[in-house]
Amino acid sequence: MFATDFFEIKLVKEIEPALKKQLVISTVLMTVGIAIVSWIALPSTFTIFNFGEQKVVKNWQLFLCVSVGLWAGLIIGFVTEYYTSNAYSPVQDVADSCRTGAATNVIFGLALGYKSVIIPIFAIAISIFVSFSFA
Repeated sequence: MFATDFFEIKLVKEIEPALKKQLVISTVLMTVGIAIVSWIALPSTFTIFNFGEQKVVKNWQLFLCVSVGLWAGLIIGFVTEYYTSNAYSPVQDVADSCRTGAATNVIFGLALGYKSVIIPIFAIAISIFVSFSFA
């Protein structure tokens, strides 16, 4: 609905903002949906097996695990867009490095590629840590 009805795209430059809005809206709606499902469909406490040991988990802890993953995905989406969109400086800097030669372009591109994965790796690591700690 948001892609076709609410955010009509008439120009090419309107695509990226519409995708950003859709990503944020879907994350917020899924967070609310998961909250409702976890409080209605799941029992208040239940037991899971954690490396051979039983662990008592509450429904809000599972909600927290899923929502941390959703919001980490949102962060990854924004970081990915920043490092791959031609509207932002990283892509423009790579394009400028092409003027000095192929070697400079390759080195700059590799360095930027390594730099671009720092935040997503931390987002994934934190979401794994939080999820494993709670459930």
